[in-house]
Amino acid sequence: MDNGGKITYDEFTMYELPLFPLNTVLFPGMPLTLHIFEERYKEMIDRCLDTREPFGVVLIRRGVEAMGPLAEPHMVGCTAEIAQVEPLADDRLNILAVGRDRFRIVSLNQDKAYLTGTVEAYPLDAAEPDAWRSVHLLRPWVEEYLHLLSEAGDVEFETSDLPEDPEALAYLAATVLQVPNQQKQDLLSAPAAGDLLQTVRTLYRKELPLLRTLLREEKKVKSGPGSFSLN
Repeated sequence: MDNGGKITYDEFTMYELPLFPLNTVLFPGMPLTLHIFEERYKEMIDRCLDTREPFGVVLIRRGVEAMGPLAEPHMVGCTAEIAQVEPLADDRLNILAVGRDRFRIVSLNQDKAYLTGTVEAYPLDAAEPDAWRSVHLLRPWVEEYLHLLSEAGDVEFETSDLPEDPEALAYLAATVLQVPNQQKQDLLSAPAAGDLLQTVRTLYRKELPLLRTLLREEKKVKSGPGSFSLN
Protein backbone atom coordinates (compact mmCIF):
# COMPACT_ATOMS: atom_id res chain seq x y z
CA MET A 1 0.00 0.00 0.00
CA ASP A 2 1.33 3.43 -0.96
CA ASN A 3 1.30 5.77 2.04
CA GLY A 4 2.83 9.14 1.27
CA GLY A 5 5.66 7.57 -0.72
CA LYS A 6 6.22 4.82 1.86
CA ILE A 7 5.20 1.21 1.38
CA THR A 8 3.82 -0.55 4.43
CA TYR A 9 4.13 -4.30 4.69
CA ASP A 10 3.08 -6.10 7.88
CA GLU A 11 4.79 -4.31 10.78
CA PHE A 12 7.67 -3.06 8.62
CA THR A 13 7.92 0.22 6.76
CA MET A 14 9.70 0.13 3.43
CA TYR A 15 10.50 3.16 1.33
CA GLU A 16 12.44 4.23 -1.75
CA LEU A 17 15.91 5.65 -1.04
CA PRO A 18 18.53 7.11 -3.42
CA LEU A 19 21.74 5.11 -2.98
CA PHE A 20 25.35 6.27 -3.23
CA PRO A 21 27.74 3.29 -3.55
CA LEU A 22 31.15 4.29 -2.18
CA ASN A 23 34.45 2.72 -1.16
CA THR A 24 33.72 3.71 2.42
CA VAL A 25 31.45 2.66 5.28
CA LEU A 26 29.34 5.33 6.96
CA PHE A 27 28.19 4.80 10.55
CA PRO A 28 25.29 6.56 12.34
CA GLY A 29 26.35 9.84 13.90
CA MET A 30 29.54 10.12 11.85
CA PRO A 31 30.38 12.87 9.30
CA LEU A 32 31.10 12.30 5.61
CA THR A 33 32.49 14.81 3.10
CA LEU A 34 31.88 14.24 -0.60
CA HIS A 35 32.86 16.01 -3.81
CA ILE A 36 29.96 15.69 -6.25
CA PHE A 37 31.02 15.96 -9.89
CA GLU A 38 29.17 13.25 -11.85
CA GLU A 39 25.89 14.29 -13.45
CA ARG A 40 24.00 11.34 -11.98
CA TYR A 41 24.99 12.27 -8.44
CA LYS A 42 24.38 15.97 -9.02
CA GLU A 43 20.83 14.91 -9.96
CA MET A 44 20.55 12.74 -6.87
CA ILE A 45 21.79 15.43 -4.48
CA ASP A 46 19.50 18.03 -6.11
CA ARG A 47 16.57 15.70 -5.46
CA CYS A 48 17.59 15.25 -1.82
CA LEU A 49 17.95 19.00 -1.34
CA ASP A 50 14.57 19.66 -2.96
CA THR A 51 12.76 17.04 -0.88
CA ARG A 52 14.89 17.52 2.26
CA GLU A 53 15.31 13.78 2.37
CA PRO A 54 18.49 11.74 2.96
CA PHE A 55 20.35 9.44 0.63
CA GLY A 56 21.84 6.08 1.51
CA VAL A 57 25.55 5.34 1.65
CA VAL A 58 26.43 1.74 0.83
CA LEU A 59 29.81 0.05 0.54
CA ILE A 60 30.60 -1.22 -2.95
CA ARG A 61 30.61 -5.00 -3.16
CA ARG A 62 31.48 -5.13 -6.86
CA GLY A 63 32.18 -2.34 -9.35
CA VAL A 64 33.72 1.13 -9.33
CA GLU A 65 32.89 4.26 -7.40
CA ALA A 66 32.86 6.76 -10.27
CA MET A 67 32.61 7.05 -14.05
CA GLY A 68 31.34 3.55 -14.67
CA PRO A 69 28.26 1.33 -14.55
CA LEU A 70 26.19 1.42 -11.36
CA ALA A 71 28.08 -0.56 -8.72
CA GLU A 72 26.67 -3.52 -6.81
CA PRO A 73 26.41 -2.59 -3.11
CA HIS A 74 26.36 -4.46 0.16
CA MET A 75 22.84 -4.79 1.50
CA VAL A 76 23.22 -2.89 4.80
CA GLY A 77 23.94 0.83 4.68
CA CYS A 78 23.42 4.09 6.54
CA THR A 79 21.26 7.07 5.63
CA ALA A 80 23.13 10.35 5.18
CA GLU A 81 21.52 13.69 5.96
CA ILE A 82 22.99 16.66 4.09
CA ALA A 83 24.24 19.25 6.59
CA GLN A 84 26.23 21.67 4.42
CA VAL A 85 26.54 22.40 0.71
CA GLU A 86 29.33 24.33 -1.02
CA PRO A 87 28.52 25.14 -4.68
CA LEU A 88 31.51 25.08 -7.03
CA ALA A 89 32.17 25.80 -10.69
CA ASP A 90 30.50 23.61 -13.35
CA ASP A 91 27.64 22.83 -10.95
CA ARG A 92 29.95 20.66 -8.87
CA LEU A 93 29.36 20.50 -5.11
CA ASN A 94 31.19 19.81 -1.91
CA ILE A 95 28.79 18.44 0.68
CA LEU A 96 29.00 17.51 4.33
CA ALA A 97 26.57 14.78 5.36
CA VAL A 98 25.97 13.07 8.71
CA GLY A 99 25.12 9.41 9.13
CA ARG A 100 21.72 8.85 10.70
CA ASP A 101 20.07 5.41 10.55
CA ARG A 102 20.97 1.93 9.43
CA PHE A 103 18.86 0.39 6.71
CA ARG A 104 18.67 -2.91 4.90
CA ILE A 105 18.06 -3.12 1.14
CA VAL A 106 15.03 -5.18 0.15
CA SER A 107 15.42 -4.66 -3.61
CA LEU A 108 17.52 -2.58 -5.98
CA ASN A 109 16.16 -0.38 -8.75
CA GLN A 110 18.02 0.97 -11.78
CA ASP A 111 15.30 3.01 -13.46
CA LYS A 112 17.14 6.32 -12.83
CA ALA A 113 20.61 7.55 -13.68
CA TYR A 114 21.64 6.72 -10.10
CA LEU A 115 20.90 3.64 -8.03
CA THR A 116 17.86 3.52 -5.77
CA GLY A 117 16.56 0.85 -3.47
CA THR A 118 13.48 -0.21 -1.61
CA VAL A 119 14.80 -0.32 1.94
CA GLU A 120 13.63 -0.95 5.48
CA ALA A 121 14.93 0.46 8.75
CA TYR A 122 17.45 -1.79 10.49
CA PRO A 123 18.02 -0.44 14.00
CA LEU A 124 20.32 -2.19 16.43
CA ASP A 125 18.61 -4.40 18.96
CA ALA A 126 18.30 -2.55 22.27
CA ALA A 127 21.45 -2.37 24.36
CA GLU A 128 21.40 -5.03 27.04
CA PRO A 129 22.68 -4.28 30.59
CA ASP A 130 26.08 -5.81 29.78
CA ALA A 131 26.52 -3.20 27.02
CA TRP A 132 27.33 -0.55 29.64
CA ARG A 133 30.06 -2.81 31.05
CA SER A 134 31.36 -3.25 27.50
CA VAL A 135 31.50 0.54 27.11
CA HIS A 136 33.59 0.79 30.28
CA LEU A 137 35.98 -1.86 28.93
CA LEU A 138 36.19 -0.39 25.42
CA ARG A 139 36.76 3.26 26.35
CA PRO A 140 40.46 2.95 27.44
CA TRP A 141 41.32 1.13 24.21
CA VAL A 142 39.71 3.86 22.10
CA GLU A 143 41.38 6.62 24.14
CA GLU A 144 44.85 5.14 23.62
CA TYR A 145 44.19 4.43 19.94
CA LEU A 146 43.13 8.05 19.33
CA HIS A 147 46.14 9.29 21.29
CA LEU A 148 48.49 7.25 19.09
CA LEU A 149 46.77 8.40 15.89
CA SER A 150 47.12 11.99 17.10
CA GLU A 151 50.80 11.36 17.81
CA ALA A 152 51.17 10.05 14.26
CA GLY A 153 49.48 13.18 12.94
CA ASP A 154 46.50 11.31 11.47
CA VAL A 155 43.72 12.68 13.67
CA GLU A 156 42.98 15.30 16.28
CA PHE A 157 40.38 14.33 18.85
CA GLU A 158 39.71 15.29 22.44
CA THR A 159 39.19 11.99 24.25
CA SER A 160 37.10 13.70 26.94
CA ASP A 161 34.46 14.09 24.21
CA LEU A 162 33.98 10.35 23.81
CA PRO A 163 30.26 9.55 24.04
CA GLU A 164 28.79 7.61 26.96
CA ASP A 165 26.05 5.96 24.93
CA PRO A 166 27.03 2.37 23.98
CA GLU A 167 25.86 2.64 20.37
CA ALA A 168 27.45 6.05 19.80
CA LEU A 169 30.80 4.97 21.27
CA ALA A 170 30.82 1.76 19.25
CA TYR A 171 30.15 3.60 15.99
CA LEU A 172 32.81 6.24 16.71
CA ALA A 173 35.30 3.50 17.59
CA ALA A 174 34.43 1.65 14.37
CA THR A 175 34.88 4.81 12.29
CA VAL A 176 38.40 5.67 13.50
CA LEU A 177 39.65 2.07 13.46
CA GLN A 178 42.21 1.57 10.66
CA VAL A 179 40.93 -1.74 9.28
CA PRO A 180 39.73 -2.84 5.81
CA ASN A 181 36.29 -1.74 4.69
CA GLN A 182 34.94 -5.29 4.73
CA GLN A 183 35.59 -5.47 8.48
CA LYS A 184 33.86 -2.13 8.92
CA GLN A 185 30.93 -3.42 6.90
CA ASP A 186 30.69 -6.39 9.25
CA LEU A 187 30.55 -3.96 12.17
CA LEU A 188 27.83 -1.90 10.51
CA SER A 189 25.83 -5.07 9.92
CA ALA A 190 26.02 -6.29 13.54
CA PRO A 191 22.51 -7.18 14.71
CA ALA A 192 22.77 -5.99 18.34
CA ALA A 193 24.66 -3.38 20.36
CA GLY A 194 26.26 -6.06 22.52
CA ASP A 195 27.60 -7.90 19.46
CA LEU A 196 28.90 -4.65 17.99
CA LEU A 197 30.70 -3.59 21.19
CA GLN A 198 32.27 -7.00 21.70
CA THR A 199 33.52 -7.21 18.11
CA VAL A 200 34.89 -3.66 18.19
CA ARG A 201 36.77 -4.35 21.42
CA THR A 202 38.23 -7.55 19.95
CA LEU A 203 39.49 -5.58 16.95
CA TYR A 204 41.05 -2.91 19.20
CA ARG A 205 42.84 -5.56 21.25
CA LYS A 206 44.36 -6.80 17.99
CA GLU A 207 45.04 -3.48 16.25
CA LEU A 208 46.34 -1.38 19.16
CA PRO A 209 49.54 -3.42 19.71
CA LEU A 210 50.18 -3.27 15.97
CA LEU A 211 49.81 0.51 15.99
CA ARG A 212 52.12 0.82 19.00
CA THR A 213 54.76 -1.25 17.21
CA LEU A 214 54.38 0.69 13.96
CA LEU A 215 54.86 4.06 15.67
CA ARG A 216 57.79 2.75 17.72
CA GLU A 217 59.54 1.51 14.57
CA GLU A 218 58.79 4.75 12.77
CA LYS A 219 60.43 6.74 15.58
CA LYS A 220 63.51 4.51 15.39
CA VAL A 221 63.84 5.12 11.65
CA LYS A 222 63.52 8.88 12.09
CA SER A 223 66.00 9.16 14.95
CA GLY A 224 68.41 6.33 14.18
CA PRO A 225 71.82 6.49 12.46
CA GLY A 226 71.80 6.60 8.73
CA SER A 227 68.80 8.93 8.49
CA PHE A 228 69.42 11.56 5.87
CA SER A 229 67.84 14.39 3.96
CA LEU A 230 67.74 14.85 0.22
CA ASN A 231 68.76 18.47 0.87
